[in-house]
Amino acid sequence: MALATFYLLDDTHTNHQDRMVEKACQLSAHFSQQGMKVYISASDKSQAETVDEYLWQQSPDHFVPHNLVGEGPRGGAQVEIGWSGVRHSGHRNVLINLAEEAAIFAPSFAQVVDFVPCEETLKQQARERYKIYRMAGRQMRTLAIDDMS
Repeated sequence: MALATFYLLDDTHTNHQDRMVEKACQLSAHFSQQGMKVYISASDKSQAETVDEYLWQQSPDHFVPHNLVGEGPRGGAQVEIGWSGVRHSGHRNVLINLAEEAAIFAPSFAQVVDFVPCEETLKQQARERYKIYRMAGRQMRTLAIDDMS
């Protein structure tokens, strides 16, 4: 069964965007090590570039093959990073959503990872995404941000 995991951000982190990017990169490394292909859907091109830069800054021991959509090898690297208005290049196992809206192409992924910020407006948007994924028949799971899937 298709799975959707929501990570709850806590209010100990002052910048939820930075924490989401950090966790998305950790998870992409985790899934990549398991041989899965990952697509990170950023809220915009700027955030996608931030994710890209974060992944480049990892030590060589923890390097994750990745690229922005439109760059890298044909079919994309193990981890591909995109934003609204661009399309990932080929089959991917896992979608990590950093955007405020649900990805309309989420049904093509076996797993979806999403985040629930503390700020009330963003939390409500996360609830809407949760409903969309649940109505699509996904098995739902909620974890604290520091838990690993």
